[in-house]
Amino acid sequence: MRLGVIGGLGPMATAYYLELMIRMTEAQRDQEHPEIIILNIPSIPDRTAYILGRSTENPLPPMVELGKQLKSLGASVVATPCITAHYFHEALQEGIGLPLIHGIRCTAQTLHAAGIQKVGLMATDGTVQSGIFQREVESAGMEIVLPSSEGQTKVMSIIYDYVKAGISPDMALFEDVRRELLHNAAQVIVLGCTELSLLKKDHDLGRGILDALEVLARE
Repeated sequence: MRLGVIGGLGPMATAYYLELMIRMTEAQRDQEHPEIIILNIPSIPDRTAYILGRSTENPLPPMVELGKQLKSLGASVVATPCITAHYFHEALQEGIGLPLIHGIRCTAQTLHAAGIQKVGLMATDGTVQSGIFQREVESAGMEIVLPSSEGQTKVMSIIYDYVKAGISPDMALFEDVRRELLHNAAQVIVLGCTELSLLKKDHDLGRGILDALEVLARE
């Protein structure tokens, strides 16, 4: 099997995704690692801006084109380390003509298997307002807990003002949202944006956190 990756959404998340897959692989030598083709194209239009109607630049056509390039290079399955891009999952899979790993669905299945009933979510406005995470979690028989509007603003600040901008994040913002979700009975908090996954890479977030990017890499 050769994995194709639609990358660059954003670049650091793509790099961390590759690192996770390499670390998760039980390999004693180079040749035992999986074959991965990554097209790192950060010029793909912002997914959240398009989903929320703040931009007319549709990210779907260039993502489909990248997927077709990966297919021509021998990829047999495709993944994209961007949770918000899962909004386009069905259209992407159909347009590319290859199986596309569904990171959100895999995350919901992981939570369900662990016996979780209430799931806190930190994600982009595009992911939250589109309901793509909520549908998968609720179809698995669980309840989702979202941040307040103030909390969601803090999540977006972490993603766009800090991580995407290459600035070390203000972890007080993260802790504020974590406390709010736990106060509202969330048993596990899902890092539902690949930029948030980078917080786990650089900081000890403690227990009760599930990284959707890590689930995608494991799958």
